[in-house]
Amino acid sequence: MGVTRTAAPDAGPEFAGRLTPQPGMTRAAVLRAATIDAAYTLRQEKLIGSLEVGKLADLIVLDRNVLAIPEEDIANVRVLQTVVGGVVRYRGE
Repeated sequence: MGVTRTAAPDAGPEFAGRLTPQPGMTRAAVLRAATIDAAYTLRQEKLIGSLEVGKLADLIVLDRNVLAIPEEDIANVRVLQTVVGGVVRYRGE
């Protein structure tokens, strides 16, 4: 995970602990990397990557605010809903 530099909790014991000694990224930097920066890399920043009028608004709804919880809890956040093309494609428990 970009913030803590650890693998997902269910990755298995061989991946336990920090992935590398480098420091993690800030939460804002990780969110930016996964959204607008990824769109820019794909040359799609005019269509995706941020919530703006005229852009596609695929999104997920999480069970917690990843900006406000302890870093070690981020990996346990669950997706409650996924919306693609304006249609709910997934609704969790």
